[in-house]
Amino acid sequence: MTAIRDANAGAPAVRVIEITADLNLGWLEVSAETRALAANPLRPQAVAPKLHPVLKATGVSILDIKPRNGGLTIFSANGATVRHVTFNIKSTSNIIIRNLRFDELWEWDEETRGNYDANDWDFITLGNGGPVSDVWIDHCTFTKSYDGIIDMKSDVRNVTISWCRYTGDDGATNPGSFVRRQIEALEASRAENGFYDFLRTNGFAAGDIATIVQGQKKGSLLGAREFDPSNAVITATFHHLLMENLWDRATPRLRGGNAHCYNLYVDDTRALAAKRLRDVRAAAMPAAARDVLNKTYHFSPPLNGCISTEGGAILLEKSVYIDCLRPLRNNQSGAASAASKPHYTGRILALDTIYQLRKPDGSIATTRGNSTDPGSPLGPFQAPVIPFAWNLPGGALPYSYTTDDPTELSAILTAGAGAGVVEWSKENWLKTTYATAPADRPPTIIVQPMAQTAARGGTVIFTVAASGSPVLAYQWCKGGVPLAGKNTSTLALENIDTSHAGNYHVIVSNDLDTIDSNAVALTVLPTGKTQVIAVSGQ
Repeated sequence: MTAIRDANAGAPAVRVIEITADLNLGWLEVSAETRALAANPLRPQAVAPKLHPVLKATGVSILDIKPRNGGLTIFSANGATVRHVTFNIKSTSNIIIRNLRFDELWEWDEETRGNYDANDWDFITLGNGGPVSDVWIDHCTFTKSYDGIIDMKSDVRNVTISWCRYTGDDGATNPGSFVRRQIEALEASRAENGFYDFLRTNGFAAGDIATIVQGQKKGSLLGAREFDPSNAVITATFHHLLMENLWDRATPRLRGGNAHCYNLYVDDTRALAAKRLRDVRAAAMPAAARDVLNKTYHFSPPLNGCISTEGGAILLEKSVYIDCLRPLRNNQSGAASAASKPHYTGRILALDTIYQLRKPDGSIATTRGNSTDPGSPLGPFQAPVIPFAWNLPGGALPYSYTTDDPTELSAILTAGAGAGVVEWSKENWLKTTYATAPADRPPTIIVQPMAQTAARGGTVIFTVAASGSPVLAYQWCKGGVPLAGKNTSTLALENIDTSHAGNYHVIVSNDLDTIDSNAVALTVLPTGKTQVIAVSGQ
């Protein structure tokens, strides 16, 4: 605390703070000496915990990070965990936060009935108390917070979020998780918590509730107030993020300004399963109770990805969205309401992005392409599309960048995103530039093609996901014979008939090696049989 206090006061000697062990920074758990520190950067949150037994004991805090002269790096070489605190970066510039895990900043929301609008606890907040510029948040892990993961209030410029991982909680499988401890406390006080008691009374088991709420509700909000003029200067870059079980703003939700997103991997497999579990329980309710659930409480994952509103501009490139129902939105309202609120519409464009959705019948639909492609399921569908353009001088990004192929992101980010994943020296964590040439890697197949059955006249798409460097080459084969012109990671067969039946595989190669995928069968049914399409392996 003294180091941050001194940096805030302008001490030129404080430029780097290393966190070497886990820190519990709740207001009630830090020492009396820390609470009494003069010009203390740590203070209690404006809203004290109400329901979570851990947080009621530890308290929650805000840590003001506002070096008077700018220029401060806070990092951990070992991926230390910081609990029960919001990092509030304000009235400063040139701040770097690296290789930290943020945890335990969530509790059940009775006050706003599941909308999580009362406590305003983000893991990191920028611009809440003065302009902020030139911030880099890198290789951090975020679990589950009450409000946002990283929110940018207003007058925030040149922020980069890179190589981070959003995990949510593991309450569905871990009986000792932070969410489960909250559920246990609610079970003991149902009469005092009407929202929770309503769910339990109407068919939701405690385990159902834990499974549903273990996801993180909100990702990042850029612009705290509608049509605030200072939103127009917001500029942020999000790249190489692994986001799991994220309900909304994945990521971000933008009100004015600009956001550039590339190489995002959003896996909402558990969130979609949670939504469908909720819907099954809701369908079994009496009609009157179901009406109360739908109109009074917020207990259904919306599964929104990037949201551009109020004239903002979001470009999404080379990314993957799995089981996110609305990867792109251009208005916060539905189509009917958006028609009467065109001023709320933003510009948004996706390029070369993979979208995979598991349908209720279990089949999987996968597409790869641009949001402007005819029939693209990426969206946006809320309001008429405004042609994309940046809100930037010269209408162009002020930097160059290198992207990874989206088919490689699962392997790349699993191995490299988040805190405590990469083992580097302290000196390496203090660098801001690195050699960009990737190490050469032979091809590896991550997801094998999947056998399929389809009716005559239909369309089938085989998909393989592979990683490797330098660039990969693909050659699809039928019965061991190469197919002319079939040289991408997907093989589309249209208007199929019995001549298409057979075994298919793909050869993946680069300068280092060549490998073959599994051979999988295509079965063609007579006309009139049900068509079943399964487009990628799992």
